[in-house]
Amino acid sequence: MPSLLLRTVLAVLLVAAPAAAPGQSAPDPGAAPGREPSLRGLAARERQRTCGAEWRALAPADKAAQGPRWPQYYSKCIRRLKEQRA
Repeated sequence: MPSLLLRTVLAVLLVAAPAAAPGQSAPDPGAAPGREPSLRGLAARERQRTCGAEWRALAPADKAAQGPRWPQYYSKCIRRLKEQRA
């Protein structure tokens, strides 16, 4: 038999969990309701993904040569990608 604490926690979770209407999927918790991403936001997200993939592909010695930390590398990478686009 579950303890009183466990039953209370389960009851709170069931009450707090939003129920989706029949035929609808549950909303994405990371998405803002009713907002489509802007073109600038999509471009920024794509640049961040590109720079992140490049950073992960670098060997530790290459990372030290490029800039030892992610913020420094990211700043240079974003600048380089924006210049390539122009």
